[in-house]
Amino acid sequence: MLDRVTGMQTFVRVVADGSFAAAARSLGMSQTMVTKHIAALETRLGVALFQRSTRRLSLTEAGRRFLDGCQRILPALDDVEQAVAVDAQEPRGTLRLNAPVSFAIRYVAPLLSGFSERYPLVTVDLGLDDRTVDLIEDGWDLALRIRRMAPSSLRARKLASIRMVVCAAPSYLARHGTPATVADLQRHACLGYTLSDAVGTTRWSFGDKGERTAPIRCPLVANNGDALREAAIVGQGIIYQPTFIVADALRSGALVTLAFDAPLLEASQLHAVYAPTPTVSLKVRAMIDYLAEQYGAERYGGVPPWEEGLPPPLAAAATV
Repeated sequence: MLDRVTGMQTFVRVVADGSFAAAARSLGMSQTMVTKHIAALETRLGVALFQRSTRRLSLTEAGRRFLDGCQRILPALDDVEQAVAVDAQEPRGTLRLNAPVSFAIRYVAPLLSGFSERYPLVTVDLGLDDRTVDLIEDGWDLALRIRRMAPSSLRARKLASIRMVVCAAPSYLARHGTPATVADLQRHACLGYTLSDAVGTTRWSFGDKGERTAPIRCPLVANNGDALREAAIVGQGIIYQPTFIVADALRSGALVTLAFDAPLLEASQLHAVYAPTPTVSLKVRAMIDYLAEQYGAERYGGVPPWEEGLPPPLAAAATV
């Protein structure tokens, strides 16, 4: 099927040049192809656009109406193409970025000033959400996800690793002792995260693949890691959270990391996830590269910012 826009452009050129032959020369196509484009238009519209004679070519009434529409539509299409082409030269426009709440507050929002300085034509629309959003249906350009990515039609780029830690306040450990084994946890107050199966409200998982579990009892459960961290700081119990949630509290000594007789869960991965379009827009590519720079080796020597300066785990023997 012949291209509709090219047909409209051919029609306008025939009118301007006064003949199929002249239009063919102007457009750099054969007269036969010009005839095919006009015939395809007339077939699709169900009307004749030209009155033809051996001496002259003139528009029908339908042809005049169609010419009026083409003269409005074609310049508008040119304007749209030029506007989009500008986006391919420099990052610009609104970038809708979705990220988990606690991570976004600490390690996305503070970085956006630097991004805006580097890319002043981009407006960032930051959405904070712990649920998994549908990028295409919900209209997000880019999402940050902390997980091991399952096979998906989406594209993903790893930005950093996210390590888990078990920790508690010194005041809690002074009152209740320091657990030395995974089994010891069932004798302690644990603060469970309701949005996780691995570190949830009834069992915590250990080992690289979560192959070892420990039953826990919880005086408090919550769907937000910050709330659990604050409860742990005042001594309510032990938490099992990613380092980006507790890093500041560990550095200040408000919380201490605990060592066990089994490794903790294997580190999760922070990914930038985006739709599988044929080409990635410059604004999306710019944000991904910028975040990779902020979280990766170029700035931190291979250590993401939430891992810098963390003290070693506290062994149970240290409290004896």
